[in-house]
Amino acid sequence: MDALLTTFDTALRTLFVKPHAAQACPTLPDRATELSEDEKRRSAGLMRVNHVGEVCAQALYTAQAFATKNEALRAHFTRACVEETDHLAWTAQRLEELGSRPSLLNPLWYAGAFGLGLLAGRLGDPVSLGFVEETETQVGAHLQSHLDRLPPGDHASRAIVAQMHDDELRHAQDAHAAGAMELPQPVKHLMRAAAKVMTTVAQRI
Repeated sequence: MDALLTTFDTALRTLFVKPHAAQACPTLPDRATELSEDEKRRSAGLMRVNHVGEVCAQALYTAQAFATKNEALRAHFTRACVEETDHLAWTAQRLEELGSRPSLLNPLWYAGAFGLGLLAGRLGDPVSLGFVEETETQVGAHLQSHLDRLPPGDHASRAIVAQMHDDELRHAQDAHAAGAMELPQPVKHLMRAAAKVMTTVAQRI
């Protein structure tokens, strides 16, 4: 019952409560960000996608913590979830600074990611960890592409994305070290296709 209540509480906090970061938002204090309206819109679209990714990360880690019977692994997923809360808060803050909003479909994204995380967790801990490793590896590549696409002068967004990129790759390495199973290539391709749909839609809605 405690695990169920915690899972429900995390969902409500992710979707309906302003997140608060434990770590200060990354900045480049010696570089001022000055953007045109077109650059603001471009940055906002990319940061909205990144915010959706963090909503999904909360759902995935919460579901996997709920599904596992391994207490040490549950603690591992819970720590990762807490770290991802920093990313959630940073991206939400940056969207506000850009005069934009999160995706209107966040409840849908959360529900879908939670279902995938629960399924991965039910298939066993090595599969669940393999899902984390592949997800975070793909997210790392996705964030690297955003560093290439963000306006060069958007130092505020770029500092956030660069830190997120490093953190996500560390999460992938942690999952691998914890015993992740290599996922089959067809599964990896499906994950990339699903992520493509999500990022395309979230950038606009």
